[in-house]
Amino acid sequence: MKIIKNIIFDLGGVILNINYNHTIQAFQALGIKDFEKQFSQINATPLFEDIELGKITPAFFFDGIRQLANLSLSNQQIICAWNAMLLDFSTERLTLLQSLASSYRLFLYSNTNSIHYDAFQQIFQTTTGKPSLDIYFEKAYYSHIMGYRKPYLDGFQKIIQENNLNPVETLFIDDTLPNIEAAKLVGLNTIHIQNGLQITDIDWQYNVHV
Repeated sequence: MKIIKNIIFDLGGVILNINYNHTIQAFQALGIKDFEKQFSQINATPLFEDIELGKITPAFFFDGIRQLANLSLSNQQIICAWNAMLLDFSTERLTLLQSLASSYRLFLYSNTNSIHYDAFQQIFQTTTGKPSLDIYFEKAYYSHIMGYRKPYLDGFQKIIQENNLNPVETLFIDDTLPNIEAAKLVGLNTIHIQNGLQITDIDWQYNVHV
């Protein structure tokens, strides 16, 4: 057993319920039949990586989708399809985060974009009546704001250095294997959320077993 003092959470698939297939199906319905080749949980082509890094505006992203599809899609059609993957927040998980904050320093590190950010914050506000998901964390890191995304190592290193974290005492939780592997390279302890595992299934009593 290692003594864990800090926890860095991923968002989608860990705290927020998501389903990538919903977005794939929504874009297919709009006429983009090979959308899954452009964007997936594991891979993103430059257009999607750039929106997650904050390098391009939503307007540029919409134009890129229209060019990719060779279709006259409206901004709202694209927004609805793009946000289709965002489902809901588990009240049980949010309650857990609130509880963990008394024993650990909590952080969030999410690959996201301004379009998704606005949508999931609205889902959170509607669900809880609270102003922002960020209230559960000492600091929340969003790729499109910080300019780094997983699985590149520089994002992990920035979080570690900025918050003076000891990697040996820090746990990273994510549902994507390349992100888990990258976290290990910078010395973080990891838990890979897969095969139905949820953060509410982890034994948080005393200290995390990693």
